Amino acid sequence: MIPISKPYLTEDEAASAHDTILSGWVTQGPKVEEFEKKFCEYTGAEFAIAVSNCTTALHLAMIVSGIGRNDEVICPSMSYIATANCIRYTGAVPVFAEINPITYNIDAGHAEKLINKKTKAVLIAHQIGLPADIDAFRKLCENHSLKLIEDAACAAGSSYKGKKIGSHSELVCFSFHPRKVITTGEGGMITTNNEDYYDRLKILRQHGMSVNAMQRHIAEKQGKVIQEDHIETGYNYRMTDIQAAIGIKQLKKLDWIVNERRKIALRYISELKDINCIRLPDEEEGYFSNFQSFSIYLKENSPLKRNELIVKLNENGIASKRGIMTSHRETAYKKEYSKIKLPISENTSDNSLLIPLFIPMSEEEINFVITTLRRLLS
Repeated sequence: MIPISKPYLTEDEAASAHDTILSGWVTQGPKVEEFEKKFCEYTGAEFAIAVSNCTTALHLAMIVSGIGRNDEVICPSMSYIATANCIRYTGAVPVFAEINPITYNIDAGHAEKLINKKTKAVLIAHQIGLPADIDAFRKLCENHSLKLIEDAACAAGSSYKGKKIGSHSELVCFSFHPRKVITTGEGGMITTNNEDYYDRLKILRQHGMSVNAMQRHIAEKQGKVIQEDHIETGYNYRMTDIQAAIGIKQLKKLDWIVNERRKIALRYISELKDINCIRLPDEEEGYFSNFQSFSIYLKENSPLKRNELIVKLNENGIASKRGIMTSHRETAYKKEYSKIKLPISENTSDNSLLIPLFIPMSEEEINFVITTLRRLLS
């Protein structure tokens, strides 16, 4: 079976984790601090805060943005459910906007129509690695005095108008889950250029403590004693040094990994573009995708329905999965949102699927995926 995805991990990461374990400092410490610094250097952001995963990153981003009970936050429904869940965690209400069917990203025009006096923020997602139109949403949020938050779970290594994702907005949240382009097993990162956000995020991720273990350790070496104070209700959203040690090695390889993934993606596009019953990913000028996943949309004239194609691919030893979910139709949301209709999101979700893309993917595997799709869809 050719898997749909697998992380690119080598002896480098294993050795780094091994050395960190033997160092005796395994929780949040010097490796986390180093990872944050290197992530800033990579993205161009002024500050970075490592956390336990992207969902916790998004939750903290909501909190520092002042999102609270009964506020409304506009976001795409066609996104992994964590995008909507992080809004609910604060007691606020997700308001679902349509997507652009070509990019899979939230549509600025529809989002603007949903703004009312309860709206406090817009949460955009860079779906499967292709950046959303950040400038359009920055302008929209400035015009309506709203906060802009980026769900960049899939977008490490992607770029928008020549700049890496991570430095365009005040709050950008990344994931290092194994399905992402680089991984720490689990883990996340928030980048920001707002020092007030940075200071508060560091406190919130560790139970609201005024000082962390590293600061106490340094003070003890200097013959001082620092007593921590818990200055607000916080959370245990910390990253471990073991994870950060892996992340540091992964980050060094990120541009190479993205380049290799793009070679496979562009090969798919080149060799499948003449199949008239499918629609393939498209990058406009100024948008640079890391191709965290590769999606195929089946048009009405497709000889196979989406689920039928998934079964056929599986029978041929090729893993695939449904397209991106629509949160408003998931059980946790569908009763509350039963009257919501998002025809573009629903159609795109129901008729798209993800196919294998990972490195190293052999020439034989790539060719087999292409020839099998051509045969099944001819």
